[in-house]
Amino acid sequence: MATLKSVNLSPAGQRYLPPDRESFLDAQRRNRHATWRLSAVCVMAAVVMGIPLTLVITPLLYGVALIAADIVNYFWKLPAFVWEFAGEIARFGSVALNWMFPPHQHADPQALALGAAVMLLPGILLSITLWMAVHMLFRRSGVGGALLALDAREPNQSELKELQLADVVQEMAIAAGLPAPRVMLVDAPGANAAAIGTSPEDARIIVSRRLLDDLNRDELEGVLAHLIASVGNGDLSIAFRMTAVFETCGLLLAVVNSPFGPQSRRVLWRILRYSLWSPSGEAGAQEAAAVADMLSRNVGSNADDIDGFFNPPTKSRVRSILNFIFFPILFTNLAIKMSLWFFSGVLLGPSLALLWHTRQYLADASAVQLTRNPDGLASALQKLKDEPGDIPGGGWASHLFIVDPKPSGGGRAPDMRQKQMLARAWAASEPQTEATATPAVPINFPAMQGQLSETMRAAFAGDAQAMDRLRSLYQNVAAVDPAFAAEFPNPDDLIAARRGDVAAAMRLRANRSKRSSQPAGQSQAAEGGSSSPSAMSIVGFHSSLQRRLKRLARMGAHPDLEAPDRKGSIVVFVIYAIFAPFGLLIAAGILLVIAIMTLMSLTFLLVWLAFIHKAFTLLGHG
Repeated sequence: MATLKSVNLSPAGQRYLPPDRESFLDAQRRNRHATWRLSAVCVMAAVVMGIPLTLVITPLLYGVALIAADIVNYFWKLPAFVWEFAGEIARFGSVALNWMFPPHQHADPQALALGAAVMLLPGILLSITLWMAVHMLFRRSGVGGALLALDAREPNQSELKELQLADVVQEMAIAAGLPAPRVMLVDAPGANAAAIGTSPEDARIIVSRRLLDDLNRDELEGVLAHLIASVGNGDLSIAFRMTAVFETCGLLLAVVNSPFGPQSRRVLWRILRYSLWSPSGEAGAQEAAAVADMLSRNVGSNADDIDGFFNPPTKSRVRSILNFIFFPILFTNLAIKMSLWFFSGVLLGPSLALLWHTRQYLADASAVQLTRNPDGLASALQKLKDEPGDIPGGGWASHLFIVDPKPSGGGRAPDMRQKQMLARAWAASEPQTEATATPAVPINFPAMQGQLSETMRAAFAGDAQAMDRLRSLYQNVAAVDPAFAAEFPNPDDLIAARRGDVAAAMRLRANRSKRSSQPAGQSQAAEGGSSSPSAMSIVGFHSSLQRRLKRLARMGAHPDLEAPDRKGSIVVFVIYAIFAPFGLLIAAGILLVIAIMTLMSLTFLLVWLAFIHKAFTLLGHG
């Protein structure tokens, strides 16, 4: 089969295009099969993650039930079969524990199976119930809270590009046989787009306004076809279930910690209030977003109610007694948090990330089917690869965007258009009497940055001509793009501050604080910390753009692929070969710590329950 070639390709790009071709139908079939395989891996990862969790949670549930039975029995005598049943549960549970932990006593298979059911089933049922509750609760809330977090708006009827955007979405939806999703725009600094929602019926296509300026018609069609295909392939439902898994972890921690402080009780109260008396419209959407935010922060928080309970700001004798009484719960909490952190980060999270990579490849292949133009999507991805894709408020749904909406963290690299504008402004600031040529393409940007640094040093040294050029550059940029100019300090304030002007120094400090904290503040308010599944995994949820371009090339696209860095690959392989054993040792050590915490939790919990039960017995009602 002939190698793909194009007159627009560099020699390296022509050389490294794959010679093997693949139809979009074959690519879809292969990725669907991979989805089933990875789904099975995700289920197994969830099971493995759930075993240590249920080993900790189940005894706690039995403990709560036993204490409740003792309290009831104190006032109203319970039948004897209740205590006989509790004794049978304890006997089968001890069989399973004695077989699991050293010295691994031999057990009858039937008794062992019953013991495993006794130790695992209540925790499994609780986890599944919580997951279903979270899934149903937030599915009912719809996408209103997401749109509020992104500050999305309707297309401007007076803007031709925004009106054409809705037409392109409708064309792609008709081609895919789907109801046309509603189109919303975000006035964000990054070029990006996403499909959000829970199903094709309530799907929304979110497009940043800058994306319309950066992409041509074919590229925009490719991006929108990818999003429509993702909706049609059921990715919104998959993403919603993935998010519900991590929010369920936050709810589980809130349930365990609720007796020890107000933060967890506040989370449970707001969930209960929202499920029973949820307001309608925008107020309901805001409440749903706030509840999801609290659950997500509960997973990533390093400090919680139980930490405050055992480490109060003021010590007292009563507090010391309470700490001693509830000391076993501390090990339960630590075991749960360590299990969630480790297994979600290195097992469940990476499995879900690889599954999501496959869904992205499937959406790319489906987009080629809708447009019959693989070059459109490939060209768009190549442009977005070099553009900042940050979307304020989009971190919670970073996996839904076509490229990773990396937070800028204050300050961001200028895009191609801004580099061209800076080049023209820099050329126009040249102190010449004759007309200065303005380049159509950007000059060597690092060289221009070096010239700018030299000019700033000269201005600080008192060079009036250098100061005039900086002032001219700032004015030229402000005349074309005031928002972009606002990201830079005023040259007059820079010089005045160096001369001791307090007011100028305060203005510079305010400008620096605004540039560094505003995006982070927006993302914190809207995202709530580690609310994205990407934050819970050591593997990113966005596949490599280079890998996606290679797959598009197999379907007929002509991207200018980078030549593989063989030396870099060898170095990476050597590093992995050296440090992989250390990583395995660290993982084994963490597993050992989790096992120790689980065993200590079980031990202290059993002693604690035995003491409480004995206390009730001595009261004469046991």
